[in-house]
Amino acid sequence: NGRIEGYDVVVNRPKTSAYRAPGSPAAAFCIETVIDELAEKIGMDPVDFRLLNSAKEGTRRVTGPTMPLVGFIETLEAVKNHPHYSAPKDGKHRGRGVATGFWGNNTGPSSAVATVNPDGTVNLAEGSPDIGGTRSSVSLQLAEVLGIPVEDVHPQVVDTDSIGFTSNTGGSSVTFKTGFAAYTAAQHIKQQLIERAAKRWDVSTDDVEYTDGIAQHKSDPELKLTFKQIAAIQVPTGGPIVGSAGVNPPGAGPALAAHVVDVEVDVDTGKVEIVRYTAFQDVGKAIHPSYVEGQIQGGVVQGIGWALNEEYFINDNGHMVNSSFLDYRMPVSLDLPMIDTVIVEIANPNHPFGVRGVGEVCICPPMAAISNAIYDAIGTRINELPMKPGTILEALGKI
Repeated sequence: NGRIEGYDVVVNRPKTSAYRAPGSPAAAFCIETVIDELAEKIGMDPVDFRLLNSAKEGTRRVTGPTMPLVGFIETLEAVKNHPHYSAPKDGKHRGRGVATGFWGNNTGPSSAVATVNPDGTVNLAEGSPDIGGTRSSVSLQLAEVLGIPVEDVHPQVVDTDSIGFTSNTGGSSVTFKTGFAAYTAAQHIKQQLIERAAKRWDVSTDDVEYTDGIAQHKSDPELKLTFKQIAAIQVPTGGPIVGSAGVNPPGAGPALAAHVVDVEVDVDTGKVEIVRYTAFQDVGKAIHPSYVEGQIQGGVVQGIGWALNEEYFINDNGHMVNSSFLDYRMPVSLDLPMIDTVIVEIANPNHPFGVRGVGEVCICPPMAAISNAIYDAIGTRINELPMKPGTILEALGKI
């Protein structure tokens, strides 16, 4: 059961706009700290409590829709079985916190055009601006269908006049929707490759199959042509080979994450140090694992900044007075340990490669996880952000 009340509050502050998973981190901060309080009241392990109440396929969300296939249970089980969760908390005033997060992910119309060059490379034009490595993740999907090295795919984000309509880059949508467009364009090319090989051998297209970058006659193994060989003869066999697609795929598939963090609190200064951090996330299928890891780590660091340091200082005239990077305190590498990641892959059935967006849900759990860890360390709940030294000392009754 749930009840949601929303308020539109007008304040004399600078304008706002969308920021990684807009709205969800603040909601997770409230909900996930309360969940920890409930688990403590009944004497239950916080991960076990979440497992008992975890969403799965068919679960109805408080907003109405039912969940598609998601890997929330598998992600929580990965937390439970990871050495971090059971490791001793060495040191004075150290605490461990866990929290989860949800982001719905988005989709929309997208277009892609792929042109095969005579040397066997492919020029891929797409309309999604790359803000997180998506040129690589989209190229990988095209290369996978064609059975060619991704290094042979040359992606380019072109302007509005050069590609079909493509919705905005946002909502963790690009690897899903534009990847789907590239996949479909590659299938278009694949069919043409079969046709060119059939024409070369003077056989029916039904007698030709294309797998792993090679067109082959189904009953005559001697008849083979590689992708590069067909590319080289495309002009005499019918002209340029171009694949194109315009798609609007449904079923982006929501993302779920769980984070575990260890902190150490200096009770004399109020400073909170992040000692260890492990982020677990159902990514559907990690198309480019190191980029997926980078997205998760980036979201975690942004969340840590929001939890401990980042805030606006506004004067009486409504002007922000710490609007430079000198005064606006964001975490840097010296503030943090290595952010460890655990990639859980529960394929999204609505995408040919199982893709679900990964770039936003990773910012949702950090504030709540750190708050729960601080409580574990000092026995006092902090219910406001950022949880800066002054706030910690005030909660401890030292100022």
